[in-house]
Amino acid sequence: MQITRIARLDSRALIRVSGPDARPFLHNLLTQDVETLAPGELRFGALLSPPGRLLFDLFLWGEDGAVVLDVAADRREALMQRLGMYRLRAQAEVAALDEPVFACWDGEAAGFAADPRLPELGGRRYGGEPVANMTEADWRAHELAMGVPGTADWPDDKTYPIEANFDLLNGIDFQKGCFVGQETTSRMKRRGAIKSRMLPVRFDGPAPAVGTEVLNGELRAGEVLGGGDGAAMALLRLDRIDGVLTTDGRVVEIVQTYV
Repeated sequence: MQITRIARLDSRALIRVSGPDARPFLHNLLTQDVETLAPGELRFGALLSPPGRLLFDLFLWGEDGAVVLDVAADRREALMQRLGMYRLRAQAEVAALDEPVFACWDGEAAGFAADPRLPELGGRRYGGEPVANMTEADWRAHELAMGVPGTADWPDDKTYPIEANFDLLNGIDFQKGCFVGQETTSRMKRRGAIKSRMLPVRFDGPAPAVGTEVLNGELRAGEVLGGGDGAAMALLRLDRIDGVLTTDGRVVEIVQTYV
């Protein structure tokens, strides 16, 4: 009998945005449609910089009269400050929410909402005390096995969300209208001007250091991002992924996933 795997994600933290203007306030900022977010519904999105670079990845959990944001714990304060800067006269309160974040996979568990990125990822839950039988490192390995990049794969503000596959992981609603960074994001998608994407790769041995070049012959094809033994994410140029790829003197194999 298969046992559902559950991990507590201490690298994630929560923010509650409440008040009569909470939804329109967030809707005008984020890449995801917030106006139609129903109580008990989970969506995935981001807050971008005005030039369209990825600042904060986040999940949105609908509540009556509020929206809960699931963000990187070490970035929560920065996001709260950013939201405060944008709030102006909006009747919306931004407050830290001290509840734990859990993920489950390889089965179902009570109180978990389906991960909106990929069905194979499992689900997420906010609050409560489900019994964790796996570590957060196990969860990260599961994400990596599914080819899904995580916060650690974009540690600066240089990445475009499409490079991190947000358009393929239900993280951008191109029908919702304006959001911060919308012009650049929509133009990249509309014109097909996508030169690089994050792709999962396999190799022998431990992961190379972050930033290690991936080569196609003598040509630079990209760089290694976060990973572990035998597997990592890499940001790769799509016009240089055919042929034999190497990193740190080792052959690299691209794993076929949803991309």
